[in-house]
Amino acid sequence: MELFTKILVCFLAGAGAGIGTGFAGMSAAAVIGPLLITFLGIEPYEAVGIGLASDILASLASAYTYKKNKNIDIKNGVVMMLAVLTMTVVGSFVASLMPPRAMGNTMQISMLIIGLRFLIKPVMTTKEQMTSVSKKRQIIQSLVGGIIVGFICGFIGAGGGMMMLFVLTTFLGYELHTAVGTSVFIMAFTALTGSVSHFAIGEMPDMLTLILCVLFTFIWAQIASKIANRSKTETLNRVVGAVLILTSAVILTVNFLK
Repeated sequence: MELFTKILVCFLAGAGAGIGTGFAGMSAAAVIGPLLITFLGIEPYEAVGIGLASDILASLASAYTYKKNKNIDIKNGVVMMLAVLTMTVVGSFVASLMPPRAMGNTMQISMLIIGLRFLIKPVMTTKEQMTSVSKKRQIIQSLVGGIIVGFICGFIGAGGGMMMLFVLTTFLGYELHTAVGTSVFIMAFTALTGSVSHFAIGEMPDMLTLILCVLFTFIWAQIASKIANRSKTETLNRVVGAVLILTSAVILTVNFLK
């Protein structure tokens, strides 16, 4: 019975994380962590590490699918990624100076608001409009966007993919498919950095849980990314909004159960 419960929880966690990654460029750790902590009793630090490790393969596979469909901006994505990694450290330091529970459920509430944004005011920017911006301006925007996302990610402790998608579409004027593709590309490397540091500092996690989460997240991310790339912009807006809202509701419920 214990083994069945572990497999079921890992399947549900992987499905939620994979769908969020493939459709919205979300971080798998934001979904997997709370579920493993609540239903399997795994220590928070270990659960986050498993979530980050699950994110690596899923994000890389999703990024490859988006690249095949020419829905990724690698050049500006690298600039943003470097800024994100740097400012995450700064944000984490600032957060350490705050009261322990000051942030509460900020990430989930933000996810809910951003999800509503995609439903109420869909992103309808075309690739032609996106590429009409000068290269210099694109690089500057990517740098500034990375600084904002990295600081928020470090300060809150998660939500990098969600905030990246919001910044890319709202402030940098990205077409939605390209925004998701660029987001998962960046998240693959941030997840790699985070998981390596987690396992280096702490102990190795339960291997069965790790393997199951990585496998299920990868499978669902592949399914979601392939569907997303074939979807019209209007449909993808609705799906991204629904995924963010549903995920935030589930995590808020799970946090309440704790």
